[in-house]
Amino acid sequence: MSTRQPTALAAALTAGALLATLAACGGGTGAADGDSRTLTLASFDQGSVEDVVEAFEKANPGVTVRYTTSGADQYQQQIRTKLASGTAPDVMSVWPGDGNPGATRVLAEPGYLMDLSGRPWAAQYPPAIKSLAQYEGKTYNAIFGQNGIGAVYNQDALDEAGLTPPGTWSELLTFCEAAAARGTPAFALGNQDNWVTQIALYALVATTVYGPDRDFDAKMRSGRAAFADSPWTTAMAKYQQMDKTGCFQKNPLGTSYEASQSLAATGKTLGIIQGNWVIALLKAKNPDGRFTLKVLPATDDADTFLMPAAAGGGYGVNARTKNKELALKFVDFVMSREGMNLFVTRQGSLPTLPDTGHRADPSLTELSGFIAADRTVPFMDQLWPNPKVQQTMLSGLQEIFSGQSTPAQVLADMDTAYRSGT
Repeated sequence: MSTRQPTALAAALTAGALLATLAACGGGTGAADGDSRTLTLASFDQGSVEDVVEAFEKANPGVTVRYTTSGADQYQQQIRTKLASGTAPDVMSVWPGDGNPGATRVLAEPGYLMDLSGRPWAAQYPPAIKSLAQYEGKTYNAIFGQNGIGAVYNQDALDEAGLTPPGTWSELLTFCEAAAARGTPAFALGNQDNWVTQIALYALVATTVYGPDRDFDAKMRSGRAAFADSPWTTAMAKYQQMDKTGCFQKNPLGTSYEASQSLAATGKTLGIIQGNWVIALLKAKNPDGRFTLKVLPATDDADTFLMPAAAGGGYGVNARTKNKELALKFVDFVMSREGMNLFVTRQGSLPTLPDTGHRADPSLTELSGFIAADRTVPFMDQLWPNPKVQQTMLSGLQEIFSGQSTPAQVLADMDTAYRSGT
């Protein structure tokens, strides 16, 4: 899923201010001075990269990592600008596939990323992960974790409300009505950050679109399918129905991702529809809380349920870095047993490489089972041909929630963006 974009972010920094901030904090390229003992890094892995940086510096005495973290919306606004201007850091976060401005193919195609095919871990990727880390058969992305999307429940809040997670679509609507009647909405939704708008939709699309047709993406690529004439319309309608039924708190457009976490963590909602990465963030806000990820029901036939589950973000090396050796050492550390386990443990995700010795958090039991049973599909945008499709969808979803557009119009615009090429 990619994930994470720009347009109605009331609390966001402007792109110009963000660029200035990153430059001031040392987010510029190592190409400027080639200091082989100082690595510059830009990351959207807020709350988890810090542990990896600390461990890397400890393993390499005398090395300093000057790093910045930012939200995904802001990150995508500025990363290509910094790469094009020669001010990008030595190492940077990169999304899998090609669905957004910071994705593997989008950055590798113009030559911004270093070829990592020769690194020892590159040959160990499972096929599904490898395809999302590559461009034209070469590996450019050190992807360390797999993530899934579903409903994350606050068990203490459920117990207090006397409710249990729904197992079908009909039960989901009843669950939302019951939660609203108790004054505790079912799910927090932070649509002020426009990347969040896609998450619940993806959870619904997995079952409604790919349940009956696993070849939908191939049909889209060949021109035999379109968003506007597919079960995407069903998923959009269900998303709206959830909103009208009271599944979300009041004013999702006025709620940031950060604020939505607080609602779910403190029991002001019964949960949140998000990726598994949010569990670590909820636990940081409520260390004693009990949180569990489950599939979001989209039909009344549980045997048809699928979950979006795919490679998460990774790290690429700036092709213009003058700190090549140190940059490669960092991505190798990220993909090492120690680095990968630090990341996935902190994020609550699953490792991409085998035999890491990682024990999945019990909160991910259902996700692990869906992955093992081949009942998952990639995050939808990872297989789209250009970033315009996702950006059109995200801005369109915000407009739907504000009453300025309709699902039919948004899906038609997505079809136009899909056919527009790169």
